[in-house]
Amino acid sequence: MLRLKSAKLLLTGIVLAAIFTSFGVFAKAPALADTASVIAVAALPQQGVQTYILIHQGGPFAYEKDGVVFGNRERLLPLHKRGYYREYTVATPNLRARGARRIVCGGAPKTPDACYYTADHYGSFRRIVP
Repeated sequence: MLRLKSAKLLLTGIVLAAIFTSFGVFAKAPALADTASVIAVAALPQQGVQTYILIHQGGPFAYEKDGVVFGNRERLLPLHKRGYYREYTVATPNLRARGARRIVCGGAPKTPDACYYTADHYGSFRRIVP
């Protein structure tokens, strides 16, 4: 009788784990942007270089949302308090909307501690190096 209860408990646990995993209840640990994933300023698209320069000059920026707080909800960047990161649009040629490309910088607006480039709307980031 005890073996039957143990087997039922084990089976129930396996089934619940499979259900929760398939619905994303157990989320993966965030893949933080690390030093292995870098891009040189010169390797950015031309519009990215222009945006990077404007960030360090304090603007002016082409899009109203440039410079707004980036919440890092995806938790792909190193964790900091809300307000640390700001996002800026990297224009995409022949596209009316803002597109997917962004530069996200942390720290003071004109002198950020670090900036990150994403070409896939926050799906992945590469740290920008001089």
